[in-house]
Amino acid sequence: MAASCVLVVGTGINVHAATIGTSVGAAQVLGNNIQADADNSQVVKKAAKKKETVEKKEEKKATSVIDGIENLGVASVENHLNIRESASEDAKLVGVLQNNAGCNIIETQGDWSKIKSGKVTGFVKSEYLVTGEKANKIAEEVMTTVAIVNTETLYVREEPNKNVGIVTMVPIEEELEVKEDLGDWLHVEIDEDDSGYISKEYVVLSHKLKTATTMSELKYGEGVSDVRVDIVQYACQFIGNPYVWGGTSLTNGADCSGFTMSVMAKYGVYLPHSSSAQSGCGTKVAAEDALPGDLFFYGDGGINHVAMYIGNGQVVHASSAKTGIKISNAFYRTPICVTRVLD
Repeated sequence: MAASCVLVVGTGINVHAATIGTSVGAAQVLGNNIQADADNSQVVKKAAKKKETVEKKEEKKATSVIDGIENLGVASVENHLNIRESASEDAKLVGVLQNNAGCNIIETQGDWSKIKSGKVTGFVKSEYLVTGEKANKIAEEVMTTVAIVNTETLYVREEPNKNVGIVTMVPIEEELEVKEDLGDWLHVEIDEDDSGYISKEYVVLSHKLKTATTMSELKYGEGVSDVRVDIVQYACQFIGNPYVWGGTSLTNGADCSGFTMSVMAKYGVYLPHSSSAQSGCGTKVAAEDALPGDLFFYGDGGINHVAMYIGNGQVVHASSAKTGIKISNAFYRTPICVTRVLD
């Protein structure tokens, strides 16, 4: 019996030892699992960080769709976005961004972003800028392909052939919107329903968004009357508004002659709603003698487009359905005539 008891006790000790061994083994397994979880956590974190880095690189690459812009921002506003000299609502206004206009975001300071767009550098409220992949998608939808002239004078022809008639001539650095790429030739828009063909040999292609309009865009020479200055400033406040064929509304849409007609009407000068008819009003002047408020007329053979001279070699006009009311070089195409309807 005693021997039997000893056997029982011994077995109990062995069982207890085995239990302890099992517990120690479980603890080791648990420790290993914890370490494995920690290691896995580090792996997950590293993978997430790597993914974030890759995504940022991809996003940066995506925003390079627009030439000359590294960190793309696109204005998302109903009318226009004010650009200020410093990050304050009270700061001087230095320019404006129209809806869907693009900019390069230099840095962000609180609720403000420092940007550069066209000739303007300043600050805008960040909440009105779309950035990242969303900005890139908007850019792809609204960007324009332009042909930048890199020869002294480029002939725009009636057909994609050097032996056909010339529609107009455009100077070096002028930009023409590309309607279609035909290989060695480009079909380009000139104004409204006017288009022509240019040799790809003499241009550089670029993708662009609308850029900011500077408040100091306009410069006036001596002897320019106050009324001329007022007319030009009034006309330029509608930049970015739509082109509508047959329209006369400065806010909801006008065509080229509807634009000049409506602007002049505010100052007591009443013009017909036709660019050809408007060219018969007033007095003819040489283009080099033009004053702000004078009218420039263009066309292929006959007159079919009118723009208002604003000084500094520029005109403002309702250009086309694609671009709306905008500022252009007064000699972006050869003017047929210039008239003065203001005293």
